[in-house]
Amino acid sequence: MTSTLKPPTWFWAVSVIALLWNLIGVLNYLNQAFNQVALLEGMDQAQREAFEGIPAWATAAFAIAVFSGTIACIGLLMKKKWAKLLFIISFVTAAAQFIHWLFISNAVEAFGPSTYTMPIIVLLIGLYLISFSKKGIEKGWLK
Repeated sequence: MTSTLKPPTWFWAVSVIALLWNLIGVLNYLNQAFNQVALLEGMDQAQREAFEGIPAWATAAFAIAVFSGTIACIGLLMKKKWAKLLFIISFVTAAAQFIHWLFISNAVEAFGPSTYTMPIIVLLIGLYLISFSKKGIEKGWLK
């Protein structure tokens, strides 16, 4: 029989904040997938070309990243160690998506240098959540 230690209060706070963060990612994905006309209306020609040039694999990577991250957060709240694997999947797919967006497409030229900001934030939070779940496993908070 395995027993888990009771996680501290801050563990729950971080887990809920992480879930909210990932839900924002899901909303962004759904907005991009189902509200393209409205998004394109606010863009100039170069931005439209960058946005419309996103290949299916990069869109799939975006979807996998946000949904696996969200499920991983639910796993944290359920105190499940499989959350770490889903955070790794989320990180890898987010990185793949951002590699396309920043280095293969013309997004930086179209949207400007601030285009780097969100990918850096997302990847740093992704690394933190991998580390956070690893710590949860090591401390016996996740089983």
